[in-house]
Amino acid sequence: MMVLMHDETRTLRPAATAASSAASLDSATPGSATRRAVWTTRLVVVGIVLAALNLRPAITSLGALLEEARVGLHMSGSVAGLLTSLPPLCFAVFGIAAPRLARRFGPGAVVCAGMAAIAAGLAVRPFAGGTAGFLAASALALMGIAVSNVLMPVIVKRHFPDRVGSMTGLYSMALALGTSLAAAATVPVTQMLGGSWRVGLAAWASIAAVAVLPWVALVRDRGRARPDTAGAAAAGEVPAPRITRSPTAWALGCFFGLQATGAYITMGWMPQIFRDAGVSASTAGVLLAVTMVMGVPLAFVIPRLASRMKNQGPIVVALGACGLTGYLGLLLAPAAGAWAWALLLGVSNCAFPLALTMIGMRSRTGTGVVRLSAFAQSTGYLISIPGPLLIGVLYQHSGGWTLPLGLMAGLLVPQMIMGVMAGRDRTIEDEPRVRN
Repeated sequence: MMVLMHDETRTLRPAATAASSAASLDSATPGSATRRAVWTTRLVVVGIVLAALNLRPAITSLGALLEEARVGLHMSGSVAGLLTSLPPLCFAVFGIAAPRLARRFGPGAVVCAGMAAIAAGLAVRPFAGGTAGFLAASALALMGIAVSNVLMPVIVKRHFPDRVGSMTGLYSMALALGTSLAAAATVPVTQMLGGSWRVGLAAWASIAAVAVLPWVALVRDRGRARPDTAGAAAAGEVPAPRITRSPTAWALGCFFGLQATGAYITMGWMPQIFRDAGVSASTAGVLLAVTMVMGVPLAFVIPRLASRMKNQGPIVVALGACGLTGYLGLLLAPAAGAWAWALLLGVSNCAFPLALTMIGMRSRTGTGVVRLSAFAQSTGYLISIPGPLLIGVLYQHSGGWTLPLGLMAGLLVPQMIMGVMAGRDRTIEDEPRVRN
């Protein structure tokens, strides 16, 4: 963790900031050091927002054009289910490597490489040729998303330790905005660009390319600075906790996994549910966008609210109840109440920013946050892998949505139980089994 404290920017802790400025700017005046710190902090905020905007379009843009991609690539329902299971698989496999990469290169450099991988994968995958090439290019983009997923809470905790709730809210709001924008705009953009689903999917690579720029500047700034050993000492880091012995970490991992299962099923299959109910393709895309856009304001409000509460269990239960109502509505009246169900499922999906906030709150140290983030997200995404695939299989073999929707609703019960356990007022460092 001492290496991680050498990242390209300094935290807002006064002692760490002063020590870092003195170490990296030998001949600078106090005024220039202050301006440099302000510039760096603003660039970190811009980088976080742009990175967050690019963490879901690879998934929701495909959800809007899944039927066209299935036909164009000659996919069966089961293969399409595998495609919707690919995001959590990549997040679990590649996300677990994020702490080691961050220790070696620094979190900023890893996020920079992640944004570049997203841009390359999105640009290549529609034209890779065949299902195998499409899956491989998708995996490249998802690899970039995976490492960035894990490191975003770490960067927020490191640089804004006293504003975890508000900065997590800003990051989550940008993520929700990117998610909903891709869902709503993919079909119109595709039509505007000539009607080719391949061009429509590739268009999102341009936004990812823009997100690389602030991280390149931050990494170059890090290269000019000296190691911030004094800042690390001032942070008072302790030995890394034994994360696998923590009941809170396991509860948080299970909660993260179950909410991710619901989210990726929604992003991958909800447009198809509405289309099978007689809703047009463009309207189905907008309904998915409504579900995703609910996360824009709520993703900012919920982390701030959660950070002010000692126990986040009541928020977990309220979000789960919205999800249960939404799934019941999709089963009974999918077209007639489509807008209401989309809104309710959008509220339910805000379990994601809540989980991110709890990752920052359930550890007192930077070492704990990076390990808890990697563990909870990697474990969670492993748990979520079978969900979208199983939904595809059930849909194909049952010929309807009764069984798939029953499964979706059923998974919300253990999600609420695990969320209540993860939301208890404690940190992993305080658990006896973690310290021993």
